[in-house]
Amino acid sequence: MNAIGENIISLKRELPSGVKLVAVSKTKPVSDILQAYNAGQRIFGENRVGELLAKKDQLPGDIEWHLIGHLQTNKVKSIISFVSLIHSVDSFRLLKTINDEALKMSRVVSCLLQFHIATEETKFGFSIEEALKMMDSEEFSNLRSVRICGVMGMATFTDDKNLVSSEFRSLAGYFRLLKERFFKNNPEFCVISMGMSDDFRIAIGEGSTMVRIGSLIFGKRK
Repeated sequence: MNAIGENIISLKRELPSGVKLVAVSKTKPVSDILQAYNAGQRIFGENRVGELLAKKDQLPGDIEWHLIGHLQTNKVKSIISFVSLIHSVDSFRLLKTINDEALKMSRVVSCLLQFHIATEETKFGFSIEEALKMMDSEEFSNLRSVRICGVMGMATFTDDKNLVSSEFRSLAGYFRLLKERFFKNNPEFCVISMGMSDDFRIAIGEGSTMVRIGSLIFGKRK
């Protein structure tokens, strides 16, 4: 078996049951994605809409595509017909746009609310106060074509494991708060998407149910 396939199998052996693996294929060629696919991987994450669209039709139709990067509202309609999960809903405006475009396609699109948990200002996401205000609103309750399935966040890029752990712990706390307040009897609200190649073991320790891993599968990006 090729190295990519071996990496997939090794990772899946390490992940606890109940933790899903998203293979982050951004910047990687179709040939690399096929190697991962042939090793049994079916969930792939892309950051950029243009790159996702360029790859999608060259690959098997049973791939579950996740949009994991910052999504501009004017790009939503390009992916709304096929995307399985949008991890990066970071504003009410974006969520409403997804809802409107999904409604036109008679789809209900699964989404995660992205929270800003890192110290870096460059990362996107809600604060918990913004999310609660949105979800308490009548306008939010009228959205019918989006399904909120959980939360996503990215920790600070640092060697300080205690900081990373505390940021992931905050995100898991936000998940529990939203679950209790808005989704208590909704089994579809079940995703905590946190953890990448450098920090996924810490994320799993803090309750992650979905990890987004690229370089440990495909090798370091150039």
